[in-house]
Amino acid sequence: MPTVSLSLGKRSYDVLVANGLLESVGYHVNRLRMEGKAALISDSNVYPLYGEQVKQSLEEAGFGVSTHIFPAGEQSKNLQTVEMLADEMIAAGHDRSSFVVALGGGVVGDMAGFLASIYYRGIPFVQIPTSVMALVDSSVGGKTAVDVAGGKNLLGAFHQPRMVLADPMTLMSLPTRVLREGMAEMVKHAAIRKPEMLLTLRELASELDLGFSLNTLQHLPDIIAANIEIKARVVEADEKETQGVRAFLNFGHTLGHGIEASVPYGELLHGEVVSLGMRAALYLSRKRSGLSARAEKELLSTLQALELPLQLPAEVNIEKALAKVATDKKFVGGAIRFVLLAGAGKPIVSTEVTQEDMKEALLHLTTPVSL
Repeated sequence: MPTVSLSLGKRSYDVLVANGLLESVGYHVNRLRMEGKAALISDSNVYPLYGEQVKQSLEEAGFGVSTHIFPAGEQSKNLQTVEMLADEMIAAGHDRSSFVVALGGGVVGDMAGFLASIYYRGIPFVQIPTSVMALVDSSVGGKTAVDVAGGKNLLGAFHQPRMVLADPMTLMSLPTRVLREGMAEMVKHAAIRKPEMLLTLRELASELDLGFSLNTLQHLPDIIAANIEIKARVVEADEKETQGVRAFLNFGHTLGHGIEASVPYGELLHGEVVSLGMRAALYLSRKRSGLSARAEKELLSTLQALELPLQLPAEVNIEKALAKVATDKKFVGGAIRFVLLAGAGKPIVSTEVTQEDMKEALLHLTTPVSL
């Protein structure tokens, strides 16, 4: 099976990618030589689909398992839910020899990983991502976090998983809209590292409404692994975002997060605001870093093929979105670290992007795309 290894010294681990991998979770976790109980953490959407299968596999491998399920959605990604889960784990008898298994999308992985980082001052955890975004992005790299009133992901810790088990077959249970929004992260990877992947993504886009063909299903592990490889190499170069390299993964996210925070929860999905953020970043890349019109057009046409939003909804208040950006953790010393493209696959981090630039880019998003 495709395997991507992250070399991080004592924190190194493998990401395994294979169709049907959920059937052998217990076997692979057993290889890690962990002997404590497993706390299986999932949400109300994912557990009914895959939870019992994963629980049974862990139990057959000899692990004691307790299950902990919270209401699905970003609104649960907070300290109150973490405290609830921690209390449940304490009541179930988990101690410092235990480990967490995170089964779900980005919210589950972020929150379960954060809980693992603070429970008994840190216990191991295993990621089992079940969404496109989690498979190709959030499950890899060790960023864990919860949201607070002041902003998204502002409380968190770097806590690398012991292993990531990625089964692309879990994507078959996702609605088309969720599949599309998750693929925005694939476009981001192509933009910053592998522009030749854009053609593959446009080909995939044509199958999303009707379901993946058998040929595509057979190649999904390789496509997923190629994206994970991009994320892995960036993380290896800058694990804790101190060198500026890992910031490249924020392409499209700065204004995207501002837009996301300015509308009621659920109106726009994460990948949808990243798509809008990428269009804004491409506009500023043309203005500030010399990105060619051709490179901009190819990226926009890929987002368009995926039917991701490229025009700002009327209900988004630009001033409110800008105010939310000002609380973003990407601000350092009062200056925003904004990721631009100097060319296809050539990201740069700029501190020259101003509030006026960002407002201009958001206003640009109110206009239709012309390709």
